[in-house]
Amino acid sequence: MVSQGRPNSFGPKRFVALGALQIGVLAVVLASTPFKPFELDRFFVPKELALHMAAFVCVLFCLGRLRTLALDRVDFFLVAFGALSVVSAILASNRWLSTRSVAITISGLAVFWCARSLAASGLKRPLMAVIVLATVLGAASSLAQAYGLESDYFTLSRAPGGTFGNRNFVAHVSAIGVPLLVWYAVTARRAIAVLLCAMGGAILAAALVLSRSRAAWLALLVVAILLAMPVWRAALRVPHADAGRRLILLGIFAVVGVVLSLVLPNRLNWKSDSPYLDSVRGVVAYNSGSGRGRIIQYRNTLHMVEAYPILGVGPGNWPVHYPRFASRNDPSLTRDDNVTANPWPSSDWVALIAERGVISVVALLLAFAGIIINAFQLTRGSTTNNPDARDPFLPVAVTATVLIAIAVGFFDAVLILAAPAFIVWASLGALGATGRTRSEWTPSTGSRARWSLVLVVPLFLFALQSTGMTLAMQAFGTGDRLGRVEQAAILDPGSYRIQMRLALLALNRHGCAQARPHALRAQAMLPAAGAPRSILRHCGG
Repeated sequence: MVSQGRPNSFGPKRFVALGALQIGVLAVVLASTPFKPFELDRFFVPKELALHMAAFVCVLFCLGRLRTLALDRVDFFLVAFGALSVVSAILASNRWLSTRSVAITISGLAVFWCARSLAASGLKRPLMAVIVLATVLGAASSLAQAYGLESDYFTLSRAPGGTFGNRNFVAHVSAIGVPLLVWYAVTARRAIAVLLCAMGGAILAAALVLSRSRAAWLALLVVAILLAMPVWRAALRVPHADAGRRLILLGIFAVVGVVLSLVLPNRLNWKSDSPYLDSVRGVVAYNSGSGRGRIIQYRNTLHMVEAYPILGVGPGNWPVHYPRFASRNDPSLTRDDNVTANPWPSSDWVALIAERGVISVVALLLAFAGIIINAFQLTRGSTTNNPDARDPFLPVAVTATVLIAIAVGFFDAVLILAAPAFIVWASLGALGATGRTRSEWTPSTGSRARWSLVLVVPLFLFALQSTGMTLAMQAFGTGDRLGRVEQAAILDPGSYRIQMRLALLALNRHGCAQARPHALRAQAMLPAAGAPRSILRHCGG
């Protein structure tokens, strides 16, 4: 979805949109809060706020100003994916969760289209430079924690997670950043940019080693095997003659980063004497440990898909329904409360197909395929007036980014989380070429204003919801003062944790009359949870 404006048609509104994406991608990586009672959300919520605010500004100053909309096959598939996700969210049983989850999808798609529009105007490189910088800064925060930096904005439970709060999430973003960094280094016009990229590559490599993320390792291994020859052939076709030397320099710095991460003493307390070797051995393990837990979880979630094949159970609603399909002693459930240990399954694709249905996932995969096809068609001369047609590395970078996002998504959450979703969609929008136009629309001023509101108003409401959740975490404090918890419940009425805390405080201080409404709200959010039932049984309900 791009305008039919001429290349390099810069304007103040486009620079505002560019700045929103640049600030947003930095914020989505670095943002976290010190509110420790909310151990996952204190990292996720501020990142979601950064995504929604960037998308809101982009639509307001970029997409909302387009004179002519040209749609290709990718746009149609993405619109289908987004529309089906919205319908599924409306029909979900827990609409607080579905709204929060579908908001990441809608904002991510808005970022994609805005990035593609900016790239068509000649602003690709400044956007990609900041995206690459953001991935390196995220990896640097992980290294800082690993080597002794202590901060209330980090967590010790899944170190070294840095500003992501989980070492696996840092590894996912670092893996996605690798092809982006390689593309930027190979196509850079200045030697200092190549050197900075090489240093950034060393940081990414070190963070990937220390993360011990088997999903990220496996994704990079698969991409390296599939794309090693295309990368080298693209290097031979690059207009400047030193592309091969740049690749060798990047490889040398990456090896240095790996070696230093292994030999320098760090503050990580691994339980094993050979933690990295154990992680290598466990890359494809499926009959023990977390691998076995994933197999059980995937098998039980497929029963959920059989029950809800068309639209799924609703975005974000997997934890609401999973206890009904779980097997006995399922490791995905907590033993004390019968709720899922994580708010999503250990796979993007399992989550998407269970929550949004088969058709939605097919539409998304077709969109990814279309993005790759467009990139390859561009460099084969189908659009010779486009300067990107002279960039043989572009289709390789696009393909690698898509494959890494898909591969990592088989083992963990990626596109359903704000930070990696922002980086993936912004990168594919900036790098991905526009295919052959299938439909073109020149709306009137009134139609353009109405369609802008269709996107602007929801994005504003998404940002407002994330702001309320952030303020609720701050108001909650330590959770031992009834007044503060009541204030938090007003700011974030969809929080199971806050409603349960409010029910317990009210029960202890005022009795069942005040505790029962909050326990009922918590039970409505997670019907299988044991804690609300316990309070209701105590109160005779």
